[in-house]
Amino acid sequence: MSKAEKIFIKESEKISFDLNHRKTIKFNMGKYYGAFKKGIQSFANVELAKEKVGEIKLDAISNLGNYLQQFEKNFKANGGEVIWANTASEAVDEVLKIVKSNNANLVVKSKSMTTEEIEINPVLEKHGVEVVETDLGEFIVQVAGEKPYHIVTPAMHKSKEDIAKLFNEKFDTPINSTPEENTEFVRQKLRQKFLNAEVGISGGNFLIADTGSIALTENEGNALLSMSMPKIHIAIVGIEKIIPSINDLHYIWSTLSTHGTGQKITAYNSIISGPKKEDEDNGPEKMYVVLLDNGRSDLYNTELYTSLKCIRCGACLNNCPIYKNIGGYTYETTYSGPIGSIISPRYNGFQELKHLSFACTVCGKCTEVCPAKIDLHNLLLINRRDAIKKGYDKTMWKQGMKIYKNTLLKRSKMDIVNGDIKNIAFSFGSSLWGKERSLPKFAKQSFSKQWTNKN
Repeated sequence: MSKAEKIFIKESEKISFDLNHRKTIKFNMGKYYGAFKKGIQSFANVELAKEKVGEIKLDAISNLGNYLQQFEKNFKANGGEVIWANTASEAVDEVLKIVKSNNANLVVKSKSMTTEEIEINPVLEKHGVEVVETDLGEFIVQVAGEKPYHIVTPAMHKSKEDIAKLFNEKFDTPINSTPEENTEFVRQKLRQKFLNAEVGISGGNFLIADTGSIALTENEGNALLSMSMPKIHIAIVGIEKIIPSINDLHYIWSTLSTHGTGQKITAYNSIISGPKKEDEDNGPEKMYVVLLDNGRSDLYNTELYTSLKCIRCGACLNNCPIYKNIGGYTYETTYSGPIGSIISPRYNGFQELKHLSFACTVCGKCTEVCPAKIDLHNLLLINRRDAIKKGYDKTMWKQGMKIYKNTLLKRSKMDIVNGDIKNIAFSFGSSLWGKERSLPKFAKQSFSKQWTNKN
């Protein structure tokens, strides 16, 4: 058992029975379900919309190299610079080089999972650069010294009381501050940061090949400020975020917002095609797009390549019974939930993180809700199969499954001993069931024997 797996099991048991945590998640998830149910009613045929998005993304990743080259050519023609990064460390080095060459002391960041993936913040801070998260949820977890809990709603695990207490401790705001008052406090605090920052860093929801642009979608306007007010804008985007045409956004943006937050469309949608032109007054003087691979090419060459269709809406997390019980931090990876359990082992070490693919009931709900039509639960089964093929399953488990299979093949073998002996035998493995649960008791006679004796 890997170290990560041991931590996963321990944390899963702890979080699953944390009633306060469950209450907060249930409340916040409930808000999402209500909005989502209402949001999809805006589609005359939501399944048809999902099929269209799936087709667009499949075309994009099937012709990944061609579309990425087209994007690079067009973005450069718009005055921007493209940097290719094979690994997280390469991406970090390139960003650090840009920041240092511009003598930057302050960086403002919009919400970006790719920057979490490459862990850019601690590196910049180590070099004396202040990094400020400007998304409200990201700002909250940064102040708390935590990482995002969820790929769309970073502070989902915190109640309004938790946030009021946190701000009281860190900023001496009133302990009974309302969400509106705390939001206004953050808004005022960030305004000066936007004005003083030399560099703005963002992610990118999509890379648009035919216009050489990046598309950003958000609800707070902070991404717009992060990329337009500093003189340098750096967008760090995974290569799988490519889409063929600007016309594809018509389908993708509405489907993303509906499945991500339940909205018909998010509040701010920006298309950025490079730095400001000579006749423009506003915008960054220089713009860089860092195209991040970091394991995506390796994933592309496996049966799991369709996972690259993901548009990061978070719907699979919100509907996963495992995620809803063990929470986002238990995974110990940037990307959690069903999609994270597929891609994280391939990005960060298959042997170390193979257990994530086994944390699944195979209920298929993730596949059902996916707006990009990714067959998520079957991709999880492929990871499980590969783990066994590579011999990563435990010997004790392997032998146990052989005995289990051999016993279940014949009713006579199942009934060879009575219920009392079965209860004694299973009590030796009770620790596998968890400390918080008790094993069900076997009846003295199986139903089959009871039925036979009755007749």
